[in-house]
Amino acid sequence: MSTPITTREELTRIRWFVMSAYKNEKKAEEALKGKDGLEYFIPKHYAVRVYHGMKSKRLVPVIPNLVFVHASRKQITDFKKNHNFLQFVMWEKSTGQEYIVVPDEQMDSFIKIASQYEETTVYYKPEEIDVRKGTRVCIHGGKLDGVKGMFMRVKGKRNRRVVVMLEGIMGISAEVHPDLIEVIS
Repeated sequence: MSTPITTREELTRIRWFVMSAYKNEKKAEEALKGKDGLEYFIPKHYAVRVYHGMKSKRLVPVIPNLVFVHASRKQITDFKKNHNFLQFVMWEKSTGQEYIVVPDEQMDSFIKIASQYEETTVYYKPEEIDVRKGTRVCIHGGKLDGVKGMFMRVKGKRNRRVVVMLEGIMGISAEVHPDLIEVIS
């Protein structure tokens, strides 16, 4: 199996890389916030957990160890020299193994929905949603202004929702008032 030739542009281009925080996303979050930190996003939601025998509602990662890092490959590689718990997530393609990267526009929409931390926000595994059944839309106004995704029916939900899928990783949906939606092609 051969790996594609890496160009200088490929090493210095800033993108959203999917990373795994080996054993501890809390440690990764602290390091990424630090003085030599990088821009990052960890999807979180509220969940009831038991700590020291007491139940409490806490903000916890949706997928343990998953971290999105917005930087160049070179910046991440340099960061990893001091913080080796972060690993690139890769997938097998016909051309060999490739880094999983999320386009900026898609990640911006995902972050806007995921940052709401509302109970009406739902996360999905990639195989749970068929985005081909949806209509491509852009939201104008409200707290999700500028989000682009698919407007569609989602199993178990009464109203149609806007869904943003990160290919092969996860999806998220939120309720949106139909008046705020513009159909795009």
